[in-house]
Amino acid sequence: MREKIPKNLLNLASVCHFPLYIVGGSVRDYLAGRDLSRADWDICAPAPEEELCAAAERAGFSVRAVYGNTGTVKLEDGDRREYEYTRFRSDTYVRGKHTPVRTDFTQDIALDARRRDFRANAVYYNVKEDLFCDPLGGMKDIESGTLRTVAPAKKVFGEDGLRLMRLARISAQTGFSPDEECLEGARENAALIRDIAAERIFTELGLLLCADERSGDPASPYRGLCLLNESGVLAEILPELALGKGMPQRKDFHRYDVLEHSLRCVLYAPKEVRLAALLHDVGKPFCMLRDRNYYAHAEEGARIAGEILHRLRAPKATSELVKQLVLLHMKDFDLTMRKNKVRREIVTHAPLMPLLYALKQADFSACCDDLSPAPSVVKWQEEEARMRAEGVPFRLGELAVDGNDVRALGFERARTGEILRGLLYYCSEDGARNEREALLRHLKRLRQNG
Repeated sequence: MREKIPKNLLNLASVCHFPLYIVGGSVRDYLAGRDLSRADWDICAPAPEEELCAAAERAGFSVRAVYGNTGTVKLEDGDRREYEYTRFRSDTYVRGKHTPVRTDFTQDIALDARRRDFRANAVYYNVKEDLFCDPLGGMKDIESGTLRTVAPAKKVFGEDGLRLMRLARISAQTGFSPDEECLEGARENAALIRDIAAERIFTELGLLLCADERSGDPASPYRGLCLLNESGVLAEILPELALGKGMPQRKDFHRYDVLEHSLRCVLYAPKEVRLAALLHDVGKPFCMLRDRNYYAHAEEGARIAGEILHRLRAPKATSELVKQLVLLHMKDFDLTMRKNKVRREIVTHAPLMPLLYALKQADFSACCDDLSPAPSVVKWQEEEARMRAEGVPFRLGELAVDGNDVRALGFERARTGEILRGLLYYCSEDGARNEREALLRHLKRLRQNG
């Protein structure tokens, strides 16, 4: 493993008078034969944080933060790479509380290992000695691709509800599968996810939805979501979505129930739209229970998706994007929208169109695992190509006239934006209309007609 370690970390280990260990995902992934280019470098030792800080500064590191109550130090090396150091310790928890109520520092590496989550994450690498230390049998689990907890699973998940999310995320990123005891322990403690801060849940969900970046397997986010569902955690964090389990759909369009279709939509979606893919049909269970049909599910889904993302403390920009995509994903699904209306929609939502096409394609593919081009996407992309060939403007700045021209013809300043948007829609019907003199004549007619 030595040849994979950053040189700055090797230098740090050489100046430490105590053994310095790497632990966690980087060791696990190395032993599993995975790429470490995106590894998180978690380090530990049986040494107080003051001694580690002194050694780090001698090795040219910057100390970014020190947390004495947990023996944690945040470091940064000269290449701007970040590290987290933790002193060997043993933690005591109250059931369901993410933060330990008591921390005891120790020299015993086995005690430190037992405070972790999975045995595969509790293999240590002694940097200076170039030796692995495996106090709990984690190397065997890595070899077999198994996730087993470091202690009885009911205890491990009962101590920290965030481990429920980590189980699904790590499984997705590594391809490892939990053993039956691990999965049963997660099921019994699924409700403890309610005690975890919403921001932490959203962060873990985001990492799961991008798990293929670590695993190299496009199906890994889908598998992680399936594990969240199997453990009961999905019903706790996204109950509106989980209501779709067993809820049937038209068999001539759909092979799966509402929930499975939503999960499979993530399977076929690029990472930029996976959150929207997960939530695109979240309005269906609500509409079925209220109306006995799915007709208004896009509109209700946008509302519900917004409520979910607010609850999870998602960034506002992310929430607004997802809401827009959910609202628009059913546009022209039956291919009956008229050409001029399609053109207006494309102009109105021009910045969103690549993402909307990706979501509509994923939605189509998830219905029956059909990878052929979605008919509505083909129709809209062909129309957009014709619009671009015609020179249709897609932004106000591409119009042949501007706000000064509008006001010079006597329109009120407050109406400038409204008038320009009207011109944009007018030109969407025929790109040849975007000619200065022609638009000025059109504006004069509008002014005369009030």
